[in-house]
Amino acid sequence: MTEHHFPAGECLLWVIRLFQVLSPVIHGREKKKSDIRPMRFLVLFFLGGAALPAQSWQTLPALPEPVTNNAVTEAHIGDSVFIYSFAGLDATKTWSGIHLKAWRLRLGDTAWQALPSVPDPTGGKIAAAASTVGGKIYVIGGYHVEANGNETSSRKVHRFDPATNSWLPDGADLPLAIDDQVQAVWRDSLIFVVSGWSNTTNVNNVQIYNPATDTWLAGTPVPDLLNYKVFGGSGTIIGDTLYYAGGARTGGAFPPTTFFRKGYIHPDDPGQIDWSGATESLARGYRMGCVELLGKALWLGGSDVTYNYNGIAYNGSGGVPALDRLTLYDPATGTLTPFLNQVIAPTMDLRGVAKVSPTAVVLAGGMGPNQQVTDQVRLYELAQVVPTQQAQVLPEYRIFPNPALDFFTLQTKHWVQASLFNIYGGKVGQVSGSGVVRFSVAHLPAGVFFLKIQTSGGRLSLQKIVVSR
Repeated sequence: MTEHHFPAGECLLWVIRLFQVLSPVIHGREKKKSDIRPMRFLVLFFLGGAALPAQSWQTLPALPEPVTNNAVTEAHIGDSVFIYSFAGLDATKTWSGIHLKAWRLRLGDTAWQALPSVPDPTGGKIAAAASTVGGKIYVIGGYHVEANGNETSSRKVHRFDPATNSWLPDGADLPLAIDDQVQAVWRDSLIFVVSGWSNTTNVNNVQIYNPATDTWLAGTPVPDLLNYKVFGGSGTIIGDTLYYAGGARTGGAFPPTTFFRKGYIHPDDPGQIDWSGATESLARGYRMGCVELLGKALWLGGSDVTYNYNGIAYNGSGGVPALDRLTLYDPATGTLTPFLNQVIAPTMDLRGVAKVSPTAVVLAGGMGPNQQVTDQVRLYELAQVVPTQQAQVLPEYRIFPNPALDFFTLQTKHWVQASLFNIYGGKVGQVSGSGVVRFSVAHLPAGVFFLKIQTSGGRLSLQKIVVSR
């Protein structure tokens, strides 16, 4: 894989041409682990020479050693920005490789600095999460693995002071031990710990930590339904709404979920949360990174197959693929957007994203292709996430049948080139012609696809295609 390197401090400015179409939503561990009005979503395609450049990132100094399932966050000290990695799993991918090591990197430096280890007397742990509030870092939850395979979720809240590079006394224990939780910060004041795995099962608890008082508040639980109770999900808070996607639900082989959830936090009573959600194929993903970017929620990498900490699928299919997927949610329009060009390197097993500027994020460690634990650290500058624009409409065509079984027909008055993409941006077919154009989908799995139609005059349109079996 070729990487593009950029001088330190230089930002990539990407001009994005966005086209969208409004369509209705289709209804339709080893031990580890509604009544909703239909959402409407817009699919945004990056087209032509102005699309985001493939494989564009800045490589930062590598971690001292490969590490995955590590809790990652950032902190600002004066004019400096630091990236932190806490605990995790080494390249052996065995229980004995789970550790409590901690490091930090100042942007612009040439090497990471070792920090005192995470002070958990029980030993190494994975699937914790780190949040920065008021200039302090809080490493919450996670789980320990014993030689016999037993796993124990943690109740620990470790507090770290970036200004002194030292650990403070632990905070008040979690009311309920948790790991692989969704964790997000509200108004730089409260840390929301949502769902996750607790020793034997997924839970619907919402645990809210107040760093200022070192106390916990019980929030409105997520609905006691399989699509809400997950481990390995990820999310963020924008304004007063928490959004989370992906994760594994309870059931045989811990299947992945395709469900997108929202929780409106009442500003005058943050423990009161109004939960809603709907099926959304683009929400699928396990151990993705998630961050707020320019008022939008951004999910990065992950895998669409759930797996144990060694990277082997729960369903027995073997090693799982790391994705280079990037998905954006715009609260202003209610859209989930698949990026069609490769923007990030394939990376999974993420337990945090460092946001180093309003438009730049860093991924540190994780697993790459073939479940290889990596020491790679990459900065992605996403400066031009442009507001959505109205799609062009081509009234001169129609598509039938849709949903399609083995084929669909594109009937058009003009010559067109039509390309079919899956939800991850991969092209799975292309046809061209005029009049009646037949498009075979017999080789494709059931699911949602997107047809980009371009006329000889350069006009563009987008249509959702459903393949049923």
